[in-house]
Amino acid sequence: MATKAAAAGETWFGHPRQLARLFTTEMWERFGFYGMRALLTLYLADHFLFSDSTTNGLYGAFTSLVYLTPLFGGLLADRYLGSKRAVKLGAILMSIGYLTLAFGGDAAKPFATVGGQRYEVSVEKSGEDKSQYITIGSEKLKIDGQADGSIALTRADGSTAQTVAGSDFVSSAERSNFHVLLMLAALSVITVGNGFFKPNISTMVGSLYADGDRRRDSGFTIFYMGINVGALLSQFLLPLVAVYFGWSTGFALAAAGMAFSWVLFQFDGGRLASYGNPPESAGPDRSKLIYVCALIAIPVVWLLFRNMMEGADAAAAAAKNGSGFLGYIASLPILGKFLFFTFFAAVIGIPAWAWRTGSKQEFQMMMAAFVLIVFNVVFWTLFEQAGSSLTFFADRNTDRDLGFYLVPAGQVQVFNALFIVGLAPVFGALWLWLAKRNMEPGIPVKFAIALMGAGLGFLVLVYGARFAGDDFKVGLGWVAMLYLIQSMAELCISPVGLSMITKLSMARIVAMMMGVWFLSIAVAQYVAGVVAQFASVETVGGEVTNLQVSLQTYVGVFNTIGWISVGIGVLLLAISPLLKRWMHGVN
Repeated sequence: MATKAAAAGETWFGHPRQLARLFTTEMWERFGFYGMRALLTLYLADHFLFSDSTTNGLYGAFTSLVYLTPLFGGLLADRYLGSKRAVKLGAILMSIGYLTLAFGGDAAKPFATVGGQRYEVSVEKSGEDKSQYITIGSEKLKIDGQADGSIALTRADGSTAQTVAGSDFVSSAERSNFHVLLMLAALSVITVGNGFFKPNISTMVGSLYADGDRRRDSGFTIFYMGINVGALLSQFLLPLVAVYFGWSTGFALAAAGMAFSWVLFQFDGGRLASYGNPPESAGPDRSKLIYVCALIAIPVVWLLFRNMMEGADAAAAAAKNGSGFLGYIASLPILGKFLFFTFFAAVIGIPAWAWRTGSKQEFQMMMAAFVLIVFNVVFWTLFEQAGSSLTFFADRNTDRDLGFYLVPAGQVQVFNALFIVGLAPVFGALWLWLAKRNMEPGIPVKFAIALMGAGLGFLVLVYGARFAGDDFKVGLGWVAMLYLIQSMAELCISPVGLSMITKLSMARIVAMMMGVWFLSIAVAQYVAGVVAQFASVETVGGEVTNLQVSLQTYVGVFNTIGWISVGIGVLLLAISPLLKRWMHGVN
């Protein structure tokens, strides 16, 4: 791609001045994305009244495609479009998608089928306490879930009118098919737009630095802080807006943030004139054809989402009925099978191509990159529970009442952005300080620390669950501690990972390798969906019927994945000397 390193002397806090424009562009793009993400699972569960398995499945499918499409967006930018035009196209599409989410129609109406008979469900709320009722005959009965999966229907005096086997009690809802279609269309547009935006702005950051420039890791850390400044603003603001002004206003604000990101990039005052242009070998201008193909991709993505939704409950049942993880994989919809096949093909095919066409050193560097990419899957599987199972945990089993302020469940995700913004400069300075003294840990060691940290965060929360009160709610401080530990872990892997790709990849495929990096996160998102499926809890009218059961379910899953991640981190630490040799001096 036609780029050049920034000239010496033109600096912004010691870095190329173009980093400031890329920083602010990414900040507002992330304002839109993370604001939307803070609302999405709760929106699906509370507005559309989807089951946990459907919500977690759709969220996992969406986030996996968000990270899969950069593989194609990066390739098209590398070969034909150039990073700059790809970023602009992505920004426009994503803004349209967020705005479309604002048109959700009326909330779905819950009902339950008991022994083949349908009854309307009413949900009554008193602060954070929520109860569900059905009326049978002249009696208004409260729905109480039991530890064995059965449902007790209780009278106002606390006596049990009847107990219904779990298989005889089916919760569902009436929802507008048109608005479900529109919601899936919005997610499809966002997915395609993100595929053009995400890999290419990161590639442009890498192009600001000459080979061997030791500022690169620090520059990516600063860039990563921009991501989290946007996330901090939106994850604090948009959940509040949604509570007081409705879902539509929240999504509209996300669209406005994304539109401002496009304005910053479109009207850059010539600052990026020498960066992100189409490669000289691109030949005739194919931009219009690529734009048409992007529009054609939207209904294809919609069909994948629809296929996933139709099989979500079946996949969740396969995951829980004794067949476990392998049973879940066997029951994957089209998207899941395609995703795992694509990742497998990339992990095998690209190193084979590097072995055939590159030098021994290039091949070993590429192999080191791919080993780290595989371990990256484990980290993001755990970390991306934030938008699904951890959000539901915050909503259902976390005491968010500070006395003077009731923290909205979607706002709990702001801890991550808050810690990143506070710690990113510290970590950036730390890496520079250690590098000057030849003490900076290598990339594989940083990855190992990140994996162990991700697992430790969940184990701390599991420990905190021992102190849950009679309401089966864990103190908000324990959730904040999880986010603190995982945020420090994130700073050891994500900005370092982006930099690693630009340094270890063969020059002619660096944008495609950036896409493979995001592909590994896409696989992690889907595996995160598997984890969230295991953590799914039965709901009626969008609310759980037994908080003790939900707490036990979450704690069991968090404990398991926590210890697995710590163990895998130790394994990576053990093989890090071999990877360091393959990296041939890259730090």
